[in-house]
Amino acid sequence: MSHPLLPGVLALVQQAGEAILPFWRQGVEVVEKADASPVTAADLAAHRILADGLQALDAGIAVLSEEDADIALSERAGWSRWWLVDPLDGTKEFIADSEEFTVNVALIERGEVVFGVVGIPATGVIYHGGHEFGAWRIEPGKQPQAISMRETPASGLTVVASRRHGSALQEQLLAALVSRFGDIERISVGSSLKFCQLAEGSADFYPRLAPTSQWDTAAAQGVLEGAGGVVLTLQGEPLRYAARESLLNPFFLALPADAEWRGLIVEEARALG
Repeated sequence: MSHPLLPGVLALVQQAGEAILPFWRQGVEVVEKADASPVTAADLAAHRILADGLQALDAGIAVLSEEDADIALSERAGWSRWWLVDPLDGTKEFIADSEEFTVNVALIERGEVVFGVVGIPATGVIYHGGHEFGAWRIEPGKQPQAISMRETPASGLTVVASRRHGSALQEQLLAALVSRFGDIERISVGSSLKFCQLAEGSADFYPRLAPTSQWDTAAAQGVLEGAGGVVLTLQGEPLRYAARESLLNPFFLALPADAEWRGLIVEEARALG
């Protein structure tokens, strides 16, 4: 089972990645936006491909992109379906010549992710998924491979965390989990790849107790949900994307939906919040 718009989105994410690569490791000029986050010509090139291409796929679906996000709440509140786009997630990784940057596109309907696509331009790998469609990894020249979250190893949790955006609250949570679960292995990864690590069974838990924007998470949340995962606020509620004034997410926890330790994680996180 697949969504009818998915093939077109897969093609656009690949095209956006191809537009980014000529700028990679070329000393591209970096401009600082009003919120102090960096933007490059690569971000803007990918944005143009995605914004134009998504409108061509279905002109009735609005586009909210990191590079064109100044849209009034009064307008966004009237949308029932929209694309949530990060043309180049992990710009700091891109600038640092790392491979850990992605292209993110998610279809949102009434605040929920229908499906998401996450492309890795440096490798050509693309992930896609949604809670009704499963989750898949596509390597160049190969058939799509179904992926799923793993059962938690008996020896302890593997936690994936941001390479650049940790927080004191996150460290408090991890310290509390050590007392509950014993030793915790930590993996540091950039961009939305943290979700994909969970989705393909390389890690068990991703806590984010530092700011993110909606376009940072929606596409990879779709992949994670398709793989059997869930993204929860610190109150234990599903992370949603209903229109609101701020485009920042609340802090969240990504983990297997059926994990027997889900309640313990939420309990510890709620105590911090």
